[in-house]
Amino acid sequence: MRAADIMTTSVISVSPETAVRDAAKTMVLGNISGMPVINATGRLVGMVTEGDLLHRQEIGTGSKHRAWWLEMLSSTRELAGKYVKEHAGKVKDVMSTEVVTVNEDCTVSALAELLEGRRIKRVLVVRDGKVVGIISRANLLRAIVTLTPEQPAPVDHNDAWIRNEIVRAMKGERWAVAPENVIVKEGVVHLWGVVMSEKERQAARVAAENVEGVREVVSHLEFPVVMPAA
Repeated sequence: MRAADIMTTSVISVSPETAVRDAAKTMVLGNISGMPVINATGRLVGMVTEGDLLHRQEIGTGSKHRAWWLEMLSSTRELAGKYVKEHAGKVKDVMSTEVVTVNEDCTVSALAELLEGRRIKRVLVVRDGKVVGIISRANLLRAIVTLTPEQPAPVDHNDAWIRNEIVRAMKGERWAVAPENVIVKEGVVHLWGVVMSEKERQAARVAAENVEGVREVVSHLEFPVVMPAA
């Protein structure tokens, strides 16, 4: 699945000359937390988000006065930048110019990694320098709801088949339970052995639960026994 398959194509945008107040109003009325800034030729020049409007002198959320020694340690560039963010009247002065973008062929898995890795809420989809869509975390959630198939009706499989599928599901995983420690009886899976963390125990359980025909997973996985120092 690609970005083009899940992106929102009706993108709300503003121009660099838009008043900050009007940009805030647009976000409120559109129920969005960020939008691209598009110039007169239709090119993407920036992004304005709630974060860019968080500290504003109109509502008394500007930077509080700090100790003189902290002010001395701050560069004049940093201080000037904060002043602009708090007092500027137009979007061009508060927007972020380093905008994360992808093309329409970007895979959904790559999008998820990008949003998580960069700790951002949205990414713009561009074609030839022009915005054609936007993808937020909500788009990815909708894709899960829309494209994940409904849970199929339970199918009876014999215990040997279930065991083999569980072993196959965990094959190659460093946290995998050894094949001899996977026991299946009448559709009930018993997992035995030693794990190093609760997450490993959870992963083994999930791998077993996802196999068709499993009625229940009983985990007997334990943490290593730490012997007291002599």
